[in-house]
Amino acid sequence: MTTTTLAALVPLLPFLGAVAGLLLGRRSPGLVQPLAVLPTVTAAVLAALVAARQGGDEPVTAATELTPTGSVPIDLALHLDGMAVLVAVLVGVVASCVQIYSTGYLRDDPRYPSYAALVSLFTAAMFLVVYSGDLMVLLVGWEIMGICSYFLVGHYWDTEVARAASLKAFLVTKLGDVPFLIGIFALASEAGTFRISGILNAAGSGDGLAHPTLIALLLLAGVAGKSAQFPLHTWLPDAMAGPTPVSALIHAATMVAAGVYVVARLLPVFAASAAALVVLAVMAAVTMVGSALAALAQDDIKRVLAYSTVGQLGYMTGALAAGSRDAAVFHLLSHGAFKALLFLAAGVVIHAAGTNSLAAMARMGGLRHRVPDAYWTMTAALLALAAIPPFAGFFSKEAVLGAAEHAATGDAEGIPAAAAWTVLVAGLAAALLTAAYAARLWLLAFHGRGETAPDHGRQPVVMNAVLWLLFLPTLAFGLSVWTLPDWLGDHSLTPTLATAVLGTGLALVGMMATYAAWKQTAGLAARIPAGAVAAHPDAEPALTEVEAEATHEAVYGSPSDEGSAASGAAPDGTSTDPGRILLGPALYRHAARGFHVDALYAALFVRPVQAAARLVRFLDREVVETYVRGAGTAPRLLGAAVRRAQTGNVQSYLSALLGGALVLAVAVVVATTSVTGG
Repeated sequence: MTTTTLAALVPLLPFLGAVAGLLLGRRSPGLVQPLAVLPTVTAAVLAALVAARQGGDEPVTAATELTPTGSVPIDLALHLDGMAVLVAVLVGVVASCVQIYSTGYLRDDPRYPSYAALVSLFTAAMFLVVYSGDLMVLLVGWEIMGICSYFLVGHYWDTEVARAASLKAFLVTKLGDVPFLIGIFALASEAGTFRISGILNAAGSGDGLAHPTLIALLLLAGVAGKSAQFPLHTWLPDAMAGPTPVSALIHAATMVAAGVYVVARLLPVFAASAAALVVLAVMAAVTMVGSALAALAQDDIKRVLAYSTVGQLGYMTGALAAGSRDAAVFHLLSHGAFKALLFLAAGVVIHAAGTNSLAAMARMGGLRHRVPDAYWTMTAALLALAAIPPFAGFFSKEAVLGAAEHAATGDAEGIPAAAAWTVLVAGLAAALLTAAYAARLWLLAFHGRGETAPDHGRQPVVMNAVLWLLFLPTLAFGLSVWTLPDWLGDHSLTPTLATAVLGTGLALVGMMATYAAWKQTAGLAARIPAGAVAAHPDAEPALTEVEAEATHEAVYGSPSDEGSAASGAAPDGTSTDPGRILLGPALYRHAARGFHVDALYAALFVRPVQAAARLVRFLDREVVETYVRGAGTAPRLLGAAVRRAQTGNVQSYLSALLGGALVLAVAVVVATTSVTGG
């Protein structure tokens, strides 16, 4: 079987699994789990086989015309280079882990058949994006992921928080997709093709593109929406209302990775415009620092990880702004492994604690002994997130900082120094903050003091097995730093001395500062009771999570509300949250609300649109309908008057006839007399 045939089967298998799951899930419940797991695992194995065959050599391509358009053709094209095959392996591995984990996490969920089918469809769509050599076919996978995220984030549609989160995710990403689609059409119009290889040839030719800045900025709008970059990042923290395995899939290997992947694929288009690179660098810098500050003030363990994803994606877009596709993809692969592990371990922790509140976990003793597998694997993943050597995150993050340093010193041709310095400074600041919120999460979740954590029994074996499977790349993937250049572009990814020392030093400072602040607050927190929202001990993990999500703010309040359990402030005004000490009360309140970006959007867009809708409704009901009602009332009154004249009395009809004839005769005589007299 040829490499292209194997690659075609990779997205096809989970797609067929999704169709079969939707058709047979209700009728044959015993087939649901095999139809969810086997096609995805097989696709992952085939993706690994395709990667082994491609081997980082020259790209493998195949294409056939999909449909004649009369102008720019649309091709069903495959493009298999080192970047594509490695990202496909990541997608396959993470999706397989999510499907296996879900068999235990949602073991009693009545909606599991549709859930598993949608996860398979989500996976197939991402495979299509990764392998596609044509932008229009890529767009199909791009949009399928959008609708799948809508349904999966809203899996618990009977809760208000899930319905609002799914709608918000759909609308915000669609807001970016509109200019993204326009950018694709403009790009194809100037390049004369939708084929990615043809577009890159046009961008690198002597004539180049006529409007590279405009096209790049249009594409960036879609990327900002899909990859949750400022200012379209607000949907991702709220998307935590979906099941934890869905969060792992979205954050590690599918939806948010798609935007970074597209920029990496089309990097020569962006590199053709210095202005676009500066915009990309500023967007990445604001995203990195802002999301890290917000993560340091969140009480929901999954929202901390969500803001973490936003910041790590900022590192990837920052590497692209510095002109290093290799560093961006390296961090994409590394981040996919440890972020999937973080979310899946968080699901285990939420089930064991009966709550998603870090404030409540900080007042529970012995939680780490309840979940030893999650404790050790999550510890490793948090160290990788904080970029502590020798974990994978250290090598990939240092590759990003090294690329920014390389471009800032003028060694990268065509990259504006302003863009490179912006990424480098923001990346170092984010390294400090990332280590701080990673340490805060670890201390609050696993080293609480107070009453013993509730015993919800052992988690399903498959859930813990998946954690240890993802632990391996979290620990060892960094060793690929010496072999990945052969796959990605022959650019060195080894850490440079200056950024390695600065980045690691800042990370250690952030961790030590957080530990010192925690030492001040741990004893006080233990003396303040905060009951957990706990499901029945025999309930499945997903039920615990949905109860915790639905009641979190009602029970604990918001970190930005003074006096709430999650605010980090004790009744006497002292702090019980190390994040509050590090940020200060004022900054903490703003960071807890995501710096009020949602409130700004509500003021600028939501409320004006709602006011306009109310005005239109008023005009429709009180003005337009008034004329409509008037137009119907006049004939009705006239008809009523005519109907009264129809008495059925023949004498009355004859009298009226004679009276009318007399009136006519008199009128004729008068008219005749007037004419004769004149």
